[in-house]
Amino acid sequence: MEEKYIELLLIGCLKVKKDKPLFINYNNLNKDFVEKLVEYAKSVGITDIYLDEEDSFLLKDKLSNIKEREISKEFSSSIWDEYAKKDACFLMLNTEVPHVFDEIDAEILAKYAYVKRSTKPIYSEKQLHGEIPWCIAVLPNKYWAKEIYQNEKDPLKCFWQDLAKICFLDKRNPINEWTNFLNKQNNLLKKLNDLKIKKLHFQNSLGTDIYITLNDKALWQSASSSDFIVNMPSYEVFTSPDYRYTEGIVYSSKPLIYNGKVIDNFNLEFKKGKVINISAFNGQDILKEIIEKEKNMNFLGEVALVNYDSPISNTSITFKSTLLDENAACHFALGEGFTECILNGNNLSKEELHKLGLNASKNHVDFMIGTKDLLVEAITDDLTITIMKNGNIII
Repeated sequence: MEEKYIELLLIGCLKVKKDKPLFINYNNLNKDFVEKLVEYAKSVGITDIYLDEEDSFLLKDKLSNIKEREISKEFSSSIWDEYAKKDACFLMLNTEVPHVFDEIDAEILAKYAYVKRSTKPIYSEKQLHGEIPWCIAVLPNKYWAKEIYQNEKDPLKCFWQDLAKICFLDKRNPINEWTNFLNKQNNLLKKLNDLKIKKLHFQNSLGTDIYITLNDKALWQSASSSDFIVNMPSYEVFTSPDYRYTEGIVYSSKPLIYNGKVIDNFNLEFKKGKVINISAFNGQDILKEIIEKEKNMNFLGEVALVNYDSPISNTSITFKSTLLDENAACHFALGEGFTECILNGNNLSKEELHKLGLNASKNHVDFMIGTKDLLVEAITDDLTITIMKNGNIII
């Protein structure tokens, strides 16, 4: 199964070539998997491979004994820029280590995350404009598995079995399966783009009642929209709203894990595009840091549709990982919008994008809002059309 996953990530998602460097970001809990991945990469002719290893427990110790002003000196992601200059393929293996940062101050974590993001501007710019192949892929570890499969004898095995279904690794040719699925997504994108939607209205029994405005040049996209698959797995279709006009209230439907901490049972109220009230049963201080620490994080940058009846959702598991959970439910994101979600967006200046209502920020944080009873209506110049009913897309 691991061999199939490695082939899917390198060939199916990144479409690696022997003349391109490969940058791998991973947690040392997954070192055995990465060794196999490197061996495969070398077998297809890749010689320049950089391993960016992280250690969650060592990081916890460092952050426990550091002052906020010292973080900028201690942490940097500048090596990412060196490989971005070489147009490397970037593979980020996403794994969760539950509760490891529970005792770390929210401001320290926020500062650490800011430094890690802000010290790789070249990579961030190339990633945003789709100029380099990149993929964030989920990868289990024993601690995460034990948290999710608490009643199982072999939690890690159970995790891999579910991941196999979610990523089509249980099929004979996972790459072909993803190609077929993404072709169907292309048909859905055409239908959504042809509607010329002006506004979206989301409602459910949690209390969500919110209007999202799209600009005239908004485009719907999916993992099928680029030459490489940026998330594995990826079941969403998404666009970027006009950040200036969001109105209403939205309630979370799954926990948000941010820098290893849990934010749960929260809601955000918007007026004239801006978050004006927040409330959270757990992690309100973290949510406040997300919204207030960086410019424009109090506006939306993404709205995504995901069927409630989908492979991840059908496991009935909350994985406590944004990468998996956002592909099990409709979601919004605070912060940075996507230039690809604006017609000809990659060729427009920042000023032109701003005039079109594309949000600009140095961060992008997804949170899940989809439920079994979610209703989504699309408002056009002439009609109001139901595009999601009982949590599923019906157009």
